[in-house]
Amino acid sequence: MLCSVKTPFLAACCLFSFAVTCVAETHLFILSGQSNMQGLKEARENSFLPELGKLLPDADIQHIKVVMGGRPIRMWVAEWDTIAEKHGLRPMNQKPTFYPQIIDAYNEKFSDEEKPDTVTFLWMQGEKDAKTNLDAAYEESLMQLIANLRRDLDAPEMNVVIGRISDHSPGEKTQSGWDHVRQIHVNVAQSDPHGAWVDTDDCNNKTKNGKPNNDLHYTAEGYDLFGRRLARQAVRLIKGEEPAENGRPE
Repeated sequence: MLCSVKTPFLAACCLFSFAVTCVAETHLFILSGQSNMQGLKEARENSFLPELGKLLPDADIQHIKVVMGGRPIRMWVAEWDTIAEKHGLRPMNQKPTFYPQIIDAYNEKFSDEEKPDTVTFLWMQGEKDAKTNLDAAYEESLMQLIANLRRDLDAPEMNVVIGRISDHSPGEKTQSGWDHVRQIHVNVAQSDPHGAWVDTDDCNNKTKNGKPNNDLHYTAEGYDLFGRRLARQAVRLIKGEEPAENGRPE
């Protein structure tokens, strides 16, 4: 709306009209994955939602969280069996329990007439696939999951923020698969024009018997740091800014 202001009265009317017609943008954040996403308490004082509130103070922030610890990516991807066979893995014949939950939660929040201005998918998963030697099918499965969400949510420019699994060492038998999934997380994020990744290598630094212990799960402070990084990378994408290449946005 354009106003040609010639008197204080008209100026006041113009400002009032602008105020009543201006609606805050709605940004939807979908958090999903396994235990380390489950462990993220997004409402903590220094975590995900408070950080979003600081970075997007005038926005309507909505979020959906569908998580479950210890679950492989096939629980989100209906095409996993087909992808697995292409990579020499046996099919599991397992239905993708969690993907429909995301779609149902979205449909409860929004209608075709009222959609969010932006959608951002935040993913923290991969430990299960890495530890069970299913990494060969992981990259294609993750890309399929992202494509499915963009299609089913009618959000072709959906942003994606991927938490890279940490520097935890699962053991000699599965270390190569673990390292492979870590690299996949970065590759998929960096190859997507709407993608970013988050480093978690300093989120799990605990001590055990007085010695450093990079546990599978994070410390309380680590989860807060993880949440802030997710929020910061997401907002950079929303604003059309470059995400932090090292996964540690300041």
